[in-house]
Amino acid sequence: MDITRRSFLKLVGGTLAATTVGVRTKPALAQPRKIRYTKEVPSVCPYCGVGCGIIAHVRDGEVINIEGNPNSPINKGTLCPKGQALYQIAHNKNRITDILYRAPGSAKWEKKNWDWAITQIARRIKATRDANWMETTKSTDAIATLGSVFLTNEEAYALTKLVRPLGVVYNENEARICVSSGIKALTVTLGRGPMTNQWMDLGNSNCIMCIGSNPAESFPVGFGWALKAQEKGAKIISVDPLFTKTSAVADIFVRLRASTDSAFTAGIINYIISNKKYNKEYLIRNTDASLLVDLSFDFKDGLFSGFDKANHAYSKTTWQYQKDHDGKPKMDKSLQDPSCVFQIVKRHFSRYDADTVYKITGVEKNIFLNACKTFAATGSDDKAGAIIFSSAATQHGNGTQNVRTLAILQLLLGNIGVSGGGLNGIAGACNGLGCSLNGRLCHELPGGLGMPRPQDKNFDGYLGRVSSSKAISFLKAWYGNKATSSNDYGWNYLPKLSGNRTYLAIIDAIDKKAVKGLICWAINPAVSTPYSTFTRNALRKLDWMVVVDPFETETAGVWKEPGIDPSKSNTEVFLLPAASPLEKEGSTTNSARLMQWRNKIINPMGQSKADLWIIDKIVKKLKELYVKEDGPNKKAITDLIWDYGNIPDPHKVAKEINGYNLKTGKLLAGSWELKANNETSCGNSIFCGSYTEKGNMAARRDMADRLGIGLYPDWGWSFPSNIRTMYNRASVNNAGSPVNPSKPIIVWDDLTKKWRGDVPDGGVEPGKILPFPKKPYRRAHLFAIELNDGPLPEYYEPWESPTKNIMSSIQNSPFLKIWNSSKNRKGSYKQYPIVATYKRLVAHVHTGSFTRNAPWLSELEPAMFVIISHELGSEKGIANGDKVYIESARGSIEAFALVSKRVRPLKINGSIVHQIILPWNWGYTGASKGDSANILSAHVTDANTMIPSIRGFLVDVDKVPGLKV
Repeated sequence: MDITRRSFLKLVGGTLAATTVGVRTKPALAQPRKIRYTKEVPSVCPYCGVGCGIIAHVRDGEVINIEGNPNSPINKGTLCPKGQALYQIAHNKNRITDILYRAPGSAKWEKKNWDWAITQIARRIKATRDANWMETTKSTDAIATLGSVFLTNEEAYALTKLVRPLGVVYNENEARICVSSGIKALTVTLGRGPMTNQWMDLGNSNCIMCIGSNPAESFPVGFGWALKAQEKGAKIISVDPLFTKTSAVADIFVRLRASTDSAFTAGIINYIISNKKYNKEYLIRNTDASLLVDLSFDFKDGLFSGFDKANHAYSKTTWQYQKDHDGKPKMDKSLQDPSCVFQIVKRHFSRYDADTVYKITGVEKNIFLNACKTFAATGSDDKAGAIIFSSAATQHGNGTQNVRTLAILQLLLGNIGVSGGGLNGIAGACNGLGCSLNGRLCHELPGGLGMPRPQDKNFDGYLGRVSSSKAISFLKAWYGNKATSSNDYGWNYLPKLSGNRTYLAIIDAIDKKAVKGLICWAINPAVSTPYSTFTRNALRKLDWMVVVDPFETETAGVWKEPGIDPSKSNTEVFLLPAASPLEKEGSTTNSARLMQWRNKIINPMGQSKADLWIIDKIVKKLKELYVKEDGPNKKAITDLIWDYGNIPDPHKVAKEINGYNLKTGKLLAGSWELKANNETSCGNSIFCGSYTEKGNMAARRDMADRLGIGLYPDWGWSFPSNIRTMYNRASVNNAGSPVNPSKPIIVWDDLTKKWRGDVPDGGVEPGKILPFPKKPYRRAHLFAIELNDGPLPEYYEPWESPTKNIMSSIQNSPFLKIWNSSKNRKGSYKQYPIVATYKRLVAHVHTGSFTRNAPWLSELEPAMFVIISHELGSEKGIANGDKVYIESARGSIEAFALVSKRVRPLKINGSIVHQIILPWNWGYTGASKGDSANILSAHVTDANTMIPSIRGFLVDVDKVPGLKV
């Protein structure tokens, strides 16, 4: 019998009178264990994108203890402080357990019942929709939906299924303002956006560079796999303005100025090409490096050919590949032709030498070259390097191009599609990826299916740009027998998206009173949105707002923000008590694309209900109202299939998401079975295969690791098609043999004529397909034609900067979106001489609505603070623990000063520049209160995804007289 530490403790625990070597333990000394007589319920942690397994111990309907699941391949029994404190969420005195209503102008909450609340909310939705209907686009601009990245897949799908038939086009979640630029960058470069490898695969790496991320603090359990690799000799590089917990264990720490990551990475690219450290065979076989670009393509003084100065836009005619008489791209496999992509990349990045990088970033030359040399060593076939990045890499005015530099770097070294390699962009929330893929962003329906647009003209036009089998199967899932070829499968029931409907566009439209009603589902824009003062003022202009959350958030209580007169806000607020993640079941998809089923642990507190239950009641009430009463495009609602039971069953929703063969009634095995002839339904083609006739794939818990490299192919289910390492065809040669035999991902078996190991990304026999199946020519693209701000990354200074741009005469990217809110002022370096950036904390997550209400976590990190250097503290007369003002051109906050050597001034282009570091997890509700850092940031977004630029802006800091911790 194998005895583990945990089984041993269980064996000897409780009041067991054990006998060892004839010595009897005295019963009086034996203490009853805390978890005695409890039921163990395995589930999944609801916080970050790692997806740790947990075990809850339940007695008489109460959670007694929560610990890590030792059988989870991800966390092996470990948990971070947030996971360990989940126990305090189960029965938290600050939970909202009643339906609360705030009447317009009122200064108090009133308790209501569910029937009243559901009826009133449905009435508000219907009245607002009907009075503000646009028939030409089958849509309304008067209702917006925000949320979420913390719902289950089934709840996110159901929420989309609620709002899209209503004609809602203002439909977003946190992913837009957190990681959207990273998704875009990897999509245009590799074909798909999410994390390429699994968390466990970090343990196979030879070098791990953490840039734009602090995983030891943000994702500590996932980062444990990097430490496992380090124990075996791998190097860790930490690139950050702050000496973080990641930096503390790193082999190389690179301190740089906030918002200059792309210049640093561009310098590594130049080093690799100049020193011939690139993997030439990989580039020729798997990328567009050998493809020839139009002879007219050019780059001068910060701009690519085709720039239209009047419209601040590019014509991309000169960015195209040269074609032969058969329409195929011309190639030069020697990589010597001046027009080939490789030579264009070489010329472009040659300007980023070590001295230039130092002037921009402040990174000293010896440290820079050491980092270059260390990471470049992963370019050989027998080694692999991984990059971990997160929101600190994406939340920039050049966020998409910033991540593009990371992708180009990894392709040059051959680190994509191999074990121990990859581009691992981490989603901060437990289900940010799953929620977004279930239609929680304005531009997509579930499954990444593009939204209908007015320019489609008709259904055939729409099918000209999307997969017909996926589109028709999706419409069959929503409208069943009502979706037929005679009515374009119900395509006209859906709204047609036009214009900018992204996150900040919603806030802008609320401020202008175009949006009259807002549904906030498990999201807190009063804290999470940049320039949050503007957001809060806008929210107080709404006619009505629905907030669904387990805790009262700053958004729900926006009418009672300190210093605000409630009587001057006529926003009607419905605060609905949502069940906590411990009180419901459903699937979540971690940052590494792994879908796991979360089991219900206890019943909801008080009157709180699962989000799916609340959505279900609202939809049913709306259907009832539209059956009884007239309304525009009402069949979009009345014909909608909605049959998940009286108490909605998440398994039924999960099966709908997966899809059916409508002729046999059986669940589909995978997306390859989808058809465009009325024979299949599928709510989300990306998740097709996740719930089949074999059962709930997300609930699988087989720990077998057949190749011994941490794939665990039968634990949960990974999209797409249960592939654990995307683009894994790049790990084998044309014969199907692993390029690195010591770390095989897939292996071709000549005897069986089948692949062994992972599901091959492109499943035909060797030599028949290239490894990037979602890209033109099935090659990864160093040269990205699709982007609005250039086919290659170019460095520009942030909107607010302490220095001139030394790369060109163009200071800021001409493609930035500067929102025209009246108080979105730009700060000058003369008035605001300090660079500010944000950081994540180990004890708090996002806006802190959960963690600031957990006593253990609030004790760990109890108040809003700012990290400043000893040099700045001395200059300003600020000591450790002093209360300080931090002011930007848009507002000011107070925080306690943490004076530390972890941050230091840098020499930037000949001048000394100070930096400060701010967490952003506080607000004015909850057990732990403090000012929100986002009061300081601006409404400035990148050109490709409208992600806000909040990781480098200008402030000033001064001591608050007489106030000290």
